[in-house]
Amino acid sequence: MTIGRDSSIWYNAVLRGDVNPIRIGDRTNIQDGATLHTLYKKSVVEIGNDVSVGHNANIHGAKIEDNCLIGIGSTLLDGVVVGTGSIVAANSLVLSNTMIAPHTMWAGVPAKKVKDIGPDQDRMIHRNAAGYLKYSEWYKAEEEQFP
Repeated sequence: MTIGRDSSIWYNAVLRGDVNPIRIGDRTNIQDGATLHTLYKKSVVEIGNDVSVGHNANIHGAKIEDNCLIGIGSTLLDGVVVGTGSIVAANSLVLSNTMIAPHTMWAGVPAKKVKDIGPDQDRMIHRNAAGYLKYSEWYKAEEEQFP
């Protein structure tokens, strides 16, 4: 397992890299209750830089490129690739081997493209990841003050 610089793994998240690798980039946050898992001899989890994986999301053998937001409760199955700058909406189910084009938003069960991502959504993705970096800094500072 590889976890990049300034990344954070929050309470009750499960990262099961027992049968294949999990790689997480820089400034990425894996929020409370999220589960990341791989499939023996078949899939790995790769998550890029500046990604937010929402509360209780399930990432199973998927690749998420840089600057993405994976919504609360979403599930990404084996072979999914989420292109740079994309959003998977809350509670969506992205079926195996789905290729999500860069800078698009997907939603639903099963997930489908709902729109292209514009500059406002790009800024929101960045703000969300930056916010979790700040939260982790607050947490570390509090731990140092009250060991």
